[in-house]
Amino acid sequence: MTQTTQGTPRRAPAEPFRATLARFATAQKGAARSAPAYSRFVNRRLGRVLAAWAYRRGLTPNAVTGISALCTFSAIALLAGAAPSWPLGVAVSLLLVLGYAFDSADGQVARLTGTGSPAGEWLDHMVDATKIVTLPIALGVGLYRFEVVEHGWLLVPALHAIAGSVYFFGMILTEQMRRAAGVVSAAATGGRAPWLRSVLGIPTDYGTTCLVFLLLGAPTLFFVGYAAIVAATVAVALAAAVSWYGQLRRLAAAGGTE
Repeated sequence: MTQTTQGTPRRAPAEPFRATLARFATAQKGAARSAPAYSRFVNRRLGRVLAAWAYRRGLTPNAVTGISALCTFSAIALLAGAAPSWPLGVAVSLLLVLGYAFDSADGQVARLTGTGSPAGEWLDHMVDATKIVTLPIALGVGLYRFEVVEHGWLLVPALHAIAGSVYFFGMILTEQMRRAAGVVSAAATGGRAPWLRSVLGIPTDYGTTCLVFLLLGAPTLFFVGYAAIVAATVAVALAAAVSWYGQLRRLAAAGGTE
């Protein structure tokens, strides 16, 4: 999830695409060493290619955010409106992957062009918050409409919507409260990557959610994979909530407040 911005388009310099891509590679901030594997090694690189493409066409970061939203919410609409099948799964997965990559690209364009703004960050977070809750809801609607699973299993996507929304809100709120206390979080980006932590993060990686829809043509297999993602999301959200609460209590104690 990246920061997007407002700003006027800038005409790309007359240079080969490869040269533009290289400038993005050297100008961007490093990815957190503990970031889940797909987000770090796949999505960020896809986003860099799309960012270079958007920059050369003079697109603003907010326009890139709009493309991301269009791809993502088209996939969400398909989930709610079409019967599960292999073609549907491929289409949904491809659109979600593109939406996620453009979500990375908007922040990269913003940083390279220096057009960051609070309004752009707000827009990016609003799109993220909306997709987090509407994706599992749309899945539940589609599963119900086409009677893919027993109705009791529809609690799984409902739980996903709750856990995902709470986790995202908690992450944003905790960061804002840390900043208010004068603490700015900064994930380590240098040195060797902790591969185990990146691999362990795969079940809760949004990229994994994008890819699991490739199994939509085999509903039972898909639901097993999807349920595992939801279980991991719930576990991480609970663990993060406990950790965040403890951190904020310690900050309060250090500042002499409760």
